[in-house]
Amino acid sequence: QVQLVESGGGLVQPGGSLRLSCAASGSIFSFRAMAWYRQAPGKQRDMVARVLRVGRLDYADSVKGRFTISRDNVKNTVYLQMNSLKPEDTAVYYCNAFADSGLNYWGQGTQVTVSS
Repeated sequence: QVQLVESGGGLVQPGGSLRLSCAASGSIFSFRAMAWYRQAPGKQRDMVARVLRVGRLDYADSVKGRFTISRDNVKNTVYLQMNSLKPEDTAVYYCNAFADSGLNYWGQGTQVTVSS
């Protein structure tokens, strides 16, 4: 059973930056993809960014040019660097691991609030 623990959320002003971390209890390289999702109140959970095992990076259109996903296979940690934050980025951010078996694993989420 893989455990994912997110950290790094908080309150930031518009235009500010945050870096989220997702520490996995096992090897992240064993997963087909590692991703960040977010869910705002009353809305569905949407993918923000993902990194495939083969190295490809995908981003939601709303965050392209502002967010960067990266991984450290030695530390078994995935990061999400978020720059030029906007109020509409406010949400709970979840780390996701997608296995070759088709199983999804989720972290508990970390709150990001962008407000002046």
